Amino acid sequence: MPEPTTPHPTDPDAPQVAHAQLDPVVREETREAVEEPARLIRIASTVQTLLEEVQTTELDEAARQRLTEIHNRTVEDLRSVVSGDLAAELEGLSLEPDDGTPTGAELRVMQAQLSGWLQGLFHGIQASIVTQQLAAQQQLARMRAQQPQMPAADDRGQYL
Repeated sequence: MPEPTTPHPTDPDAPQVAHAQLDPVVREETREAVEEPARLIRIASTVQTLLEEVQTTELDEAARQRLTEIHNRTVEDLRSVVSGDLAAELEGLSLEPDDGTPTGAELRVMQAQLSGWLQGLFHGIQASIVTQQLAAQQQLARMRAQQPQMPAADDRGQYL
């Protein structure tokens, strides 16, 4: 399997988070994509557990209504902890109340879609971390290359 490629830190399409860690001016201008990471992880764990549970359970009318409520509340909770562009992506994952009670299969699909979205978000975060690390390594290498070379120590004529 080929190794995933990481965008070069100077690539205009690379995540801005990489530059935000290195440049204080950019850091102030860049809004974090996830404002509450611990809350995001708790929500993701809940979604994954719920998806695993409903895959093996027959859902009656009351269970489907309750799961619809939980699903919509989860999407709203996620909107409150992510940036505006990520919140916009979540728009299509809400279940409209006037559509009636969804079937068990529809709910499973919606939960799987939400779980997949969260996994994609986590992969994006991991890619951003790798990009940050590469940018920091490159910056350190540039700093080392710019440092004047120290002359070799010569024992003659030096005082202690």
